[in-house]
Amino acid sequence: MHVMIAEDSTLLREGLVRLLAEEGHEVLAAVGDAEALLEAMGARRPDVVVLDVRMPPTHTDEGLRAAVEIRERWPRVGVLVLSQHVERHYAARLLASTAEGVGYLLKDRVAQVEEFLDAMERVRAGGAAIDPEVVRHLVLRTTHGDPLARLTPRERSVLEALAQGHTNAAIAEKLHISVSAVEKNLNTVFDKLDLSQATGYSRRILAVLRYLES
Repeated sequence: MHVMIAEDSTLLREGLVRLLAEEGHEVLAAVGDAEALLEAMGARRPDVVVLDVRMPPTHTDEGLRAAVEIRERWPRVGVLVLSQHVERHYAARLLASTAEGVGYLLKDRVAQVEEFLDAMERVRAGGAAIDPEVVRHLVLRTTHGDPLARLTPRERSVLEALAQGHTNAAIAEKLHISVSAVEKNLNTVFDKLDLSQATGYSRRILAVLRYLES
């Protein structure tokens, strides 16, 4: 696939370039800030963009704001955020805009190269690749009357697995329950959260994340 990388750590950026090249992918651009990434996007269209959250000049949320802009301007380009941080506001905005072709992984929690490459493939194919810790940050709500408080522990686990991008079969395997049990729990979750029915797991993720956006 064709990839662009935006990462201000030279060591990590060059490491990603070499890794992707060894795997047969073409890196169209590897830059150190969000502005340079958007300039490169104006010239060529990659299949997937891999970018950090905090980059120059302020090292706050430049990367995530760029990710949101890329999704708005070039919706066919997959976006994989690879960061040490969960920026809740922009993460919710990014994932609520669409759960198709979007990923958000935490650097410290990517244990295997294959896991990272699989996430890229899923994002390129229009799927989702979202770290469970990111989902936990998004579903954390402490206000009085929180509808999530009505969910049982099992229903909450199913909801979190759904938001990570798993299919019903994958959720069943992950939680060691039957597919029919997953379907039953999902129906109950959507009823309790007053969410409209949707077809296809990515659309269901979109509905959940839109509801959970703070």
